[in-house]
Amino acid sequence: MNDKNTTERQLIFGKNAVFEALNAGREIDTLFVQKGVQLGSIIAEAKKRGVVVKDASAEKLSAMCGTPKHGGVAAELCAAEYAELEDILAESERKGTPPFIIIADEIADPHNLGAIIRSAEAAGADGVVIPKRRSASLNSTVFKTSAGAAAWIKVARVANLVDAIKTLKNRNIWVYGMEADGSPYDRTDLTGGVAIVVGSEGFGLGRLVRESCDGILSLPMNGRVNSLNASVSAGIVMYEIVRQRSLKR
Repeated sequence: MNDKNTTERQLIFGKNAVFEALNAGREIDTLFVQKGVQLGSIIAEAKKRGVVVKDASAEKLSAMCGTPKHGGVAAELCAAEYAELEDILAESERKGTPPFIIIADEIADPHNLGAIIRSAEAAGADGVVIPKRRSASLNSTVFKTSAGAAAWIKVARVANLVDAIKTLKNRNIWVYGMEADGSPYDRTDLTGGVAIVVGSEGFGLGRLVRESCDGILSLPMNGRVNSLNASVSAGIVMYEIVRQRSLKR
């Protein structure tokens, strides 16, 4: 069966098509499988390649693919290729600047993730780190919302954010989470190697992620609403980093 392109997804469906795509090394974001359908070899190959595997009903697959003849499996292609965490660290070395990294902690809304990626690229960040689970991914919605920035900035998808944070800290990079009870963002020295962690829309930073941070930053809230959209708050802190670094030159 062929690729099916929609405004939201780029899909390959059917057992043979999906299996051949995996064997050919195509960048697959998520594999959707129907319960009860014999797909052991496809699932095993997907997991070996680090592809996220999700259960889906026959009805959902039919709606996604636009046909009931999907064979019980569909694969969502990445709109851009993922990088490795080391690739992001190498980017700052290439530029000769302190590391500047954004970590999105379970940002589920693809529009928010796309906006964060767009701001990160515009601010000159070296890359964005997202988790494999419970997060939006580099699908076409994220790519569109980023205005194409996802094609220019490195995005790494890691199995464990806490482990990624530990790796960054071992490279002398300060990691700051963003929460309402933190220190004022503009009174913290952000001119060295730094990674900013943006929490999820509904729950903020995960407990273990927060505990792994070197500090917590906050934005002033002077209105009746006590929170900002995740992508807006991330953009403000990104440009505080840009401001501080420009003054230090």
